[in-house]
Amino acid sequence: MTPATAFKDMKVAVFGLGGSGLATVRSLVAGGADVTAFDDNAASVEKAKAEGLPTGDLREGDFSRFELLVLAPGVPLTHPKPHWSVELAKAAGVGVIGDIQIFCSERDTIAPDAPFVAITGTNGKSTTTALTAHVLREAGWDVQMGGNIGVPVLELAPPAPNRVHVVECSSYQIDLTMTLAPTVGVMLNLSEDHLDRHGTMDGYAGVKERLVVNAKTAVIGVDDERSAAMAKRLAIAGVEVVKISENDPLDLSGARALRGAHNVQNASAVRAVARALGLDDAAILKGFSTFPGLAHRMEEISTPGRVVFINDSKATNADSAEKALASFEKSFWILGGKPKTGGIEALVPLLGRVEKAFLVGEASEAFARTLGEHGVAHDFCGTVDKAVEAAAKAAEASADPEPVVLFSPACASFDQFRNFEERGEAFRRAVLGLQL
Repeated sequence: MTPATAFKDMKVAVFGLGGSGLATVRSLVAGGADVTAFDDNAASVEKAKAEGLPTGDLREGDFSRFELLVLAPGVPLTHPKPHWSVELAKAAGVGVIGDIQIFCSERDTIAPDAPFVAITGTNGKSTTTALTAHVLREAGWDVQMGGNIGVPVLELAPPAPNRVHVVECSSYQIDLTMTLAPTVGVMLNLSEDHLDRHGTMDGYAGVKERLVVNAKTAVIGVDDERSAAMAKRLAIAGVEVVKISENDPLDLSGARALRGAHNVQNASAVRAVARALGLDDAAILKGFSTFPGLAHRMEEISTPGRVVFINDSKATNADSAEKALASFEKSFWILGGKPKTGGIEALVPLLGRVEKAFLVGEASEAFARTLGEHGVAHDFCGTVDKAVEAAAKAAEASADPEPVVLFSPACASFDQFRNFEERGEAFRRAVLGLQL
């Protein structure tokens, strides 16, 4: 854990008591802050109480008694409308921050030169974060990895001169961070996502840019127009910018977990990060070759048969699924869930690679119309387990020597699952339970 000593003796309100919220309260308490924590969910409050953490109803009394409100990233800051705790804080002139800001403040206080890699982008940030951490660890470095990728940043060991933090940052987290100045900042790409929380694409892109604008070295993907413009803007402003692309020359033939053009961009970003931190190319390539891949992101599920099963449950939008479809000449595609704006229209140029589609969840009817308009055979399967069974049988019957069943939903998971991890595990269980 990182005790938040920079907040010693400060009166701090914390709203949101999920995983990162609880970690935030523990960190603040350990650092000597006077904390009052709350959540709209009574069970979450009781869980914190049972752990001995300080709780109290933030709706009561004068909010100006606090010096700060720390907001969990899942709680609306501005859109579709500010949460009531944000409204109370603003009315009382109280600043609103998140857990990444606490980490940044602590780093500034105890080890301002500690190496810090912050990574964002619409797609690929988790793979890039995991690959960066893996490459550095393989080289013998003390690496702490967390943030949006799973382990709350304040559960990691504190910043230190000989310890590198590799932190994935969502747009929600960046929006709650005022002094984000990493050693290396990575902004991979931009496409439409999370507009319900940021209002417009310009608003969303502006939040993402905050991760790299004060970085010592900014690594920026330039395969989309907004990101390319960002790289140009920062270079003119005097920031050291390293441009990366899916077209960068990079031999990943020895890294099976990094198949697909999108992973060239991810790996190129990691190479730029590692070089900026002083690692040589031989060590970087060694790390690439031993990378096991990221669960639920182009993850190959090992089975004894000839069919290759790919778990890409993390593809929660069309842009992410596009990377998966483009990685295979042909595939039996399982897709669907809670649809996002635009559906799968952006994937029409790749539909010729689909042998047959297997539809699940809320998006099935809408996706079927698009598939039908472009002559793609498809079945309505309803659930992931039924889709796996149908796709596996179709793949087994094909003449392809190594047919691919690709689970890349192009949708959020919330119609049937709590998150993409739970959805990916359902796919894994279904694949391992097959009897063909």
